[in-house]
Amino acid sequence: MTSDSPIVEPATQGDLPAITELWVRLARDQRDHGSFVRDEENRKTMRETLAGHLHTDGLLVARDGESIVGFVTYSLERGSLELDATRGLLSNIYVAPAYRDRGVGTALLEAAENALADRGAEVVILEVLSDNEAARRFYEDRAYEPYRVSMRRSLEDRSENDTHSKEER
Repeated sequence: MTSDSPIVEPATQGDLPAITELWVRLARDQRDHGSFVRDEENRKTMRETLAGHLHTDGLLVARDGESIVGFVTYSLERGSLELDATRGLLSNIYVAPAYRDRGVGTALLEAAENALADRGAEVVILEVLSDNEAARRFYEDRAYEPYRVSMRRSLEDRSENDTHSKEER
């Protein structure tokens, strides 16, 4: 980013309303790419989730003056299984449309990667909707590569003769 571009820094408690509003926009936008996550219905829950990321120093914002124009949430993976690598999880990244293609997303991503590396992460994982070609291209341009595939199937269109959903008897 240039010197007059937004700066990336840790979020504050006072930033939560603006970040929550950006998350609602993110959720709304993702519906166009096949997401099932509702936007307004999850506002309160997501504000609490974002507050949790704030509490664990896993929430960064991009500011242009007083305005928050993007954010990223991240954490170290916590689970009950022993793994070969410590994994960082990137759970949300969003840049307001007017600030896209200006290096803001890259700056947020790099800041999250640096913070995760400082905490011992050896690899970063994230999810992107398969229909979101712009997001996939963004990550691929930054050396991210697919390693897991999620699949889905609607159960509403099943027919009585659907042999793929029933065991042969």
